[in-house]
Amino acid sequence: LAFWDGEDKNAMRIDLWTKDMMVDEMADFYFQTLMAMADTFERATHQQALVTEMKTFAKDFNKKFKEIQLKENKG
Repeated sequence: LAFWDGEDKNAMRIDLWTKDMMVDEMADFYFQTLMAMADTFERATHQQALVTEMKTFAKDFNKKFKEIQLKENKG
């Protein structure tokens, strides 16, 4: 959960994962959060080019994480 503090111009957040999450679950959580933030940004601003960049970053992050996991699991 995240809330905007207009007075301090800062996001106040509560992260909702647990210390027992597996690394792959954490990566999925980040990917889904980044994609959801891009969707929210699109609805609020209609800045399609920026949204595309955000989603491209999220997809690249997810792909790179999976590649790293594959290498680590082979070793």
